Amino acid sequence: MTTPAAPGTAPRPYLPWLVWGTGLLAYVVAVMHRTSLGVAGVEAQERFGASASALASLAVVQLLVYAGLQVPVGVLLDRFGSRRLLVTGALVMSAGQLVLALATSTAPAVAGRLLVGVGDAMTFISLLRLVPAWFPARRVPLLTQLSGIVGQTGQVLSAVPLVLLLHGPGWTAAFASAAATGVLAAVLVLVAVRDSPVPGAAPLVRGTRDLVADLAQAWRHPGTRLGLWTHFVTQFPGTVFSLLWGFPFLVQAQGVATGTASALLTLFVVAGMATGPLVAVLVQRHPFRRSWLVLGIVGVNAGAWTVVLAWPGPAPLPLLVLLVLAMATGGPASLIGFDFARTFNPPNRLGTATGIVNVGGFAASLVTILLVGLVLDLLPGPDDLASFRVGMGVQYLVWAVGVVGVVVTRRRVRARMAAAGVVVPPVREALRRRRGPRRRRTR
Repeated sequence: MTTPAAPGTAPRPYLPWLVWGTGLLAYVVAVMHRTSLGVAGVEAQERFGASASALASLAVVQLLVYAGLQVPVGVLLDRFGSRRLLVTGALVMSAGQLVLALATSTAPAVAGRLLVGVGDAMTFISLLRLVPAWFPARRVPLLTQLSGIVGQTGQVLSAVPLVLLLHGPGWTAAFASAAATGVLAAVLVLVAVRDSPVPGAAPLVRGTRDLVADLAQAWRHPGTRLGLWTHFVTQFPGTVFSLLWGFPFLVQAQGVATGTASALLTLFVVAGMATGPLVAVLVQRHPFRRSWLVLGIVGVNAGAWTVVLAWPGPAPLPLLVLLVLAMATGGPASLIGFDFARTFNPPNRLGTATGIVNVGGFAASLVTILLVGLVLDLLPGPDDLASFRVGMGVQYLVWAVGVVGVVVTRRRVRARMAAAGVVVPPVREALRRRRGPRRRRTR
């Protein structure tokens, strides 16, 4: 792992921000690639003559590859560093988008999305590795949140410009333009990003035995698994919605105009960015209540979906806005999983633990996307509201599994903390400590 420069060799003040900002730009483009199929779901069905489950398979392949490569990518980071993986990831995703641009049947489209998944898997975890290498430890939690939050603006690129290209020049021009954007991101990373502020520093190459031992130790610690279940239960509703089924649900089931649907997906991104700093502050002030914050956000998401799915007929637009705002809290909440990984793992295995956590949400998204597609294919009239109610209802099963995972691993974490002499204060005491100084300052 690379380390920041010593105080006497500190880089110029703007360099860390340039490095992080360029890596962040590469992640924004990666999110655009990841979510581009979601806004083109209707066009994809027409272009490929695909059923709902076949369309879901395109996203499933992408997520399956992404989730399966997280731990191997952590190993590659130790050997090659963030810069090389960011460049490689951007070029591989561009190749996948170009394949999709030229595809006229499902088979090559699946190959294209597979390449997108491979490149996407290299991007976010590489960006996270740059943060502790270039910034002091006190800034790492906030910049980790900002990396995830700002990166989601890539959904705006897929929800607005890509949709305009789809409805204008058409499918090939839209996805070829996305491929060109990825190549531009790769060039910028190659020019501006360095793995370490120390000139000539190289990533630490560790033996296979050490890497395997770190993987086993990271998995055995319940704090890592708590991070995984946190990511699992909070991220998937927004990912499923933005990646594939949100646009068809809004347009085909709810009867929303395509422009309005794009605006709702854009609102999803903006609201997530606004929610992120608030979540970061709550995590910083109440580190012993992070799991309660996670469960509360899950409740908000499930409650909003319950109201929309139970509404007689298409839901009114204000209610759909509330649904989007509720789902927007899931992205910032999923980043709490990485905070659990950072808290309960030493630096030498933080990359491995981060990879394990990052598997959770995408595994949940993969399963949900596939189940929704299967349900829609089994029901008559797959494009109507009644079928989508049943299809989107499979989310409750995934929530149930995730909540059980959070509760069980939280108990094990607290048991280990108690054995180490760490006392978790009761909620009343924690609130009393927070309120006490405020009363004294007002006197």
